[in-house]
Amino acid sequence: MTAYTYMLRCSDGSFYVGSTRDLGLRLHQHQTGEGAEYTRHRRPVELVWHEAHEHVGDAFAREKQVQKWGRAKRLALIRQDYAGLPDLAKKDFGR
Repeated sequence: MTAYTYMLRCSDGSFYVGSTRDLGLRLHQHQTGEGAEYTRHRRPVELVWHEAHEHVGDAFAREKQVQKWGRAKRLALIRQDYAGLPDLAKKDFGR
């Protein structure tokens, strides 16, 4: 069964990352306030990125990975700028 990792842009401009087996149903839940507590108070939400996985465990692992990313790296993922992702992971200690 296919599982998905997804990212929503909330009404306040923040991002929410989740995973699910039924993307359509989950989006509906977020839009109606039945989804996560975080999105309940930041509606409406917009699906800005998603990725299909063969196994739900892979979707969940990807969710946890993307949740750790900063805004710039998430924006690169949304733009599908895969080549730029490694540079955004590097820390700049010269600041």
